[in-house]
Amino acid sequence: MAHVYILRCSDGSYYVGSTIDLERRLVQHNAGEGAAYTRHRLPVTLVWAQQYDRVDTAFALEKQIQGWSRAKREALIEGRLSDLPGLSRSRQARPPGSH
Repeated sequence: MAHVYILRCSDGSYYVGSTIDLERRLVQHNAGEGAAYTRHRLPVTLVWAQQYDRVDTAFALEKQIQGWSRAKREALIEGRLSDLPGLSRSRQARPPGSH
């Protein structure tokens, strides 16, 4: 089994990762032994996780979510799955340089 997870860091940013042992990985992150990104943003809190049968599936989803906007990540965290497609389209529809 493999997990994809999202952590909220102490600075309010999000970290997306995957692992085969979620409990152990969370302990590592909060002990400063996780990713370099989280090491300087402790403590971190688990805000979303999903379990998968295959490691490659979890890793692919991790990479996909890492490319998402903050708004899209927050929709996932909040369970607003029906908002995800619209958030993808609205981000792509904006002209370059607009916010």
